[in-house]
Amino acid sequence: MHTVGQILTKARGGLVTIEPEATVLDALRVMAERNIGAILITQGSNLLGIFTERHYARNVILEGRQSVDTPVRDVMSTEMFPVEPNQSVDDCMSLMTEHRVRHLPVMGQGQLIGIVSIGDLVKATIAAQEQTIDELTRYIGS
Repeated sequence: MHTVGQILTKARGGLVTIEPEATVLDALRVMAERNIGAILITQGSNLLGIFTERHYARNVILEGRQSVDTPVRDVMSTEMFPVEPNQSVDDCMSLMTEHRVRHLPVMGQGQLIGIVSIGDLVKATIAAQEQTIDELTRYIGS
């Protein structure tokens, strides 16, 4: 079974964060450039929150705010569900389902080390299933 740590070692691009004073437009630009659906909000080494496409839709557009002058701290969520590198994909899927979130920050030894998305978890699950099928096919064929 895959762990969060294994997913992070295969991840490309590294950890992307932004400071709370940055504008929503700044966050959206970074997210578009990196092709990501969420960005973690940090100040120094402290994790403060998360800003996602869903937060943009609900807390900016529907509230009539302007992306160009709204600080991300005003629309981010501080409710996060951090996981550790040794946690399983199944644990993360359960946590996401229970709390209706699509992204989980990853903390190692009290430090932010990454983020996993529902897409990362689905990809890891499919890879594990393909490996199992391949092994069973080779076993049956021998």
